[in-house]
Formats: sequence, structure tokens, C-alpha cells
Amino acid sequence: MRHTDKLWGGFALIQDDSFFKLGQDSMLLSAFAAPPVHGKVMDLGCGNGALGVLLCVRNAGITVTGLEIQPEVAALAQENVELNQLQQRMTVMQGDLKQHKSLFQTGSFDYIVCNPPYFSQSSGFSAKGRNRLAARQESECNATDAVQAAAYLVKFGGRVAFVYRPERVVELITDMRRYQLEPKRIRFVHQHAQAVPSAVLIEARRGSAPGVQVMPPLLVCHGDGTQTAEYRAIYHKEEF
Repeated sequence: MRHTDKLWGGFALIQDDSFFKLGQDSMLLSAFAAPPVHGKVMDLGCGNGALGVLLCVRNAGITVTGLEIQPEVAALAQENVELNQLQQRMTVMQGDLKQHKSLFQTGSFDYIVCNPPYFSQSSGFSAKGRNRLAARQESECNATDAVQAAAYLVKFGGRVAFVYRPERVVELITDMRRYQLEPKRIRFVHQHAQAVPSAVLIEARRGSAPGVQVMPPLLVCHGDGTQTAEYRAIYHKEEF
């Protein structure tokens, strides 16, 4: 079933229940990412285009290229580009990020964002439907593939931002450093102050010296279950 959800400022998002939809991780990544004012941004595995649209809304001067392997999902992302009249600022390409060297020249982008599949094929996790499975489990690609692509595509001195599972953060950082992406900002997401983290946001820079800023945790809710002001601000695009 298809439906259209409103965002902010007249922007909206067509979503299809058959595909992976906009969730907390992409919303938080869109707020965490810090592309240059007039930067060229690549969204690796862009899905229905939600993250790219959010980035365009939050950063008025950027352009975004979304790369999506599944043709039917890429077609939906293109619909979202047209719905929001972002044709001059956002482009969708259907292709495999593992073939990045045949699709783009190295250093083509200032900033890379990615919400890669979280779960290994041996994890026991199983999403319903082929499209959802590809988005959540490492059936089409894994985080190592995404990191390798990001390191090739981002310019020297450029940055990449990922959202990932906390229990796999060591794997992600190891991959980043292997491909000369040095973590510079890390922020853990907790559902409440007493909960273990449910996600981690990491920004790394290509060709940087070591040194990382571990940011204060992002709390979703207070102890009484009400949402924190920061979390509400992210979802409603308000000043915090």
C-alpha cells in the first residue's frame, strides 16, 4: 500500500509498505550529517530517497545523488524527487555501490551518507519481503562494501557519515581506518538514560590525523516516556 507522509515546509514523502520506509535512523542521520554549505552529497543505498530529501530540506545549498540497487525502489525515490520539485538538486541513479569505480570518478563528492544493512546473514534476523531484506540484512551488500565505496567517492579531506548498530561499531571503525577514513565524531543514541545504546552515528574524514570527539548521548525519551526536546526538534525541524 502506498501513502504520502508530510515532512516540513511543504515537503512530503511517498512511501510504500512493500519497501523499507523512513525510520528513526535516517531521520537522526539527516540531523547529524554536516555537509558543506554548497557540498555535493552522495547517499549510498538511498532507498526511497527519504534521507536525500531530508538532507535537501535541512541544507538549502547542497546537491544530492542517491544510489540504489533495486530498480523499483530507485523509481520510488525518483517519484519523491519530483513530488518535492528537487530535480535541480537531487538525482537518483539505479546501480550497485559495489561497482562504484565504474559509476563515478574517485573523489567526486564532498560528503557521503549511508544507512547500511545492519544484520549479517548469519544473525537470524529476517525481514519480510525481498526489498525490506536487502535494506536491513547483508544480502546485497554489507557495511564494508559501503565504507570502501565511500572512501573512493569522497574527496581527500571530505567526510562520510554512517548510522549503525552499536554492537558492531568496532567492525565499522576498523573498516573505516582500513580505507583511510578517520573517525572524527561519534554519538550514541539511547531510548532513555538507563538504556544501552540502540544506534551509533559516526562521521569520519578521509586522510585525517587521529582524534575523535565523543559527543554527549542523544536521548529519545525522558524517564517518564515523554520525548526529549532535542528528539522532538529533530523530528519537527525546530531549533533546539
